[in-house]
Amino acid sequence: MKKTARVVGVLFLLSTTAFLIGSGMMDPILHRTDILTHTDPNRTSMLAGVFLELINAVAVAGIAMLLQPILKRYNEAFAMGYFASRIMESVLLILSLIGPLVLIMLSKQSIHIGTSGDSYMQTLGHLAVQVHFMLFEIAMFVLSVGSLLFCYILYDSKLVPRWLSIIGLIGYTGLLASSCLSIAGLDIGSVLYIPGAIFEIVLPIWLIVKGLNLRSG
Repeated sequence: MKKTARVVGVLFLLSTTAFLIGSGMMDPILHRTDILTHTDPNRTSMLAGVFLELINAVAVAGIAMLLQPILKRYNEAFAMGYFASRIMESVLLILSLIGPLVLIMLSKQSIHIGTSGDSYMQTLGHLAVQVHFMLFEIAMFVLSVGSLLFCYILYDSKLVPRWLSIIGLIGYTGLLASSCLSIAGLDIGSVLYIPGAIFEIVLPIWLIVKGLNLRSG
């Protein structure tokens, strides 16, 4: 089980790193107003970003599969809820990558035929971007709900120190609020992400170094 905990910790770090780098490569392009003009010339960055976010989605599913047998010992219903939420998150993240791929094709076509300023093509491009971000926000909503169940199991079972579980509960509550506001069209910035970000860095390090306190069960 200590080996499993270490693998889960590595997957958490891989997921976070892949997402941060991948989104960092794509977001400056996706937020441009002249999006069709600049996407195809930057398709290498876009494709690399898509690949890294795909790694993130696969790592998320791996975390769910590895933790399920352990968590169900302590709370089977909540463990199943966490497992289902992370699989749903993985699927939503993969679907969200269709948007950037469609945008690359639209950009290439519009530049090739000289219609990058065409309002119809621009509308399709911006729609692809909106779908991408909306699916991402829904994935974050699903993640936050499932991860609150996860942190409750951690807190109740003392698999990790309770102070760490509390940070997770606070962090995912903030993420839930942020994702709900974003889905409703309200952007308050990234301040609500900070506690969750701390948890997703400290937890995997703890799992790699200390593992899970299975004796608590």
